Amino acid sequence: MRVLLTLSYDGTDFCGYQVQPNGRSVEQVLNDAIFALTGERVKSVSSGRTDSGVHAYAQTVHFDTNSTIPAKNFALALNPLLPSDVKVLKSKKVSGDFHARYGAKSKTYRYSFYVSQTENPMFSRYKSLIKQMPNVEKMKECCKVIEGTHDFKCFMASGSSVKDTTRTVYSVKITKRGSFLDITVKGNGFLYNMVRIIAGTLLAVGENKLLSGDVARMIETGDRPVQAKTAEARGLALIEVKY
Repeated sequence: MRVLLTLSYDGTDFCGYQVQPNGRSVEQVLNDAIFALTGERVKSVSSGRTDSGVHAYAQTVHFDTNSTIPAKNFALALNPLLPSDVKVLKSKKVSGDFHARYGAKSKTYRYSFYVSQTENPMFSRYKSLIKQMPNVEKMKECCKVIEGTHDFKCFMASGSSVKDTTRTVYSVKITKRGSFLDITVKGNGFLYNMVRIIAGTLLAVGENKLLSGDVARMIETGDRPVQAKTAEARGLALIEVKY
């Protein structure tokens, strides 16, 4: 039986989703809970590997099991075995050819900022601190430059072995609510640190450090200027995966 789980986790104290030799990962914690429940060492497969410090509202993971536990009951059964910073929101049976990663049609991430002169512990685990609100209208104008199918090499951090850097970004939306600013990005897939670099680039536009034309040239040339920084991990969360 193939089971699909939808997970929510606070990534602050994890080294990322993927198992690492010297760190606490979401994948390892989940696999250990499944073993404690079923006695099986499974190979769970996620929709994607979130980095250290990145959160998830709805990460999807599939695994195969010979357990007689009904698929819909795995959420209830696993949660007492999981730590407080990762829980299963729901579980269900899927077909044997379902694949959490390769079957995904779109993923939506949200990057969150908060404006304050000092760090606020009520926000600092999940939002990135900025000292003043940027020009939101300029950021919205630049979103149109990023949307579409492009070679996003300039929005990929070094260290990735991916050869095809073409992706489709379906939408980039800016939402301002008081002292909070969110950037929501939906696409068919993302390169290493791509959403964090998009967030840092749009912030630079809003701070008048870059123009929309500069961002267009980034995409055209594949070169990223120093002003287009990679935003820190804690502001990023995986919101939704669609199949």
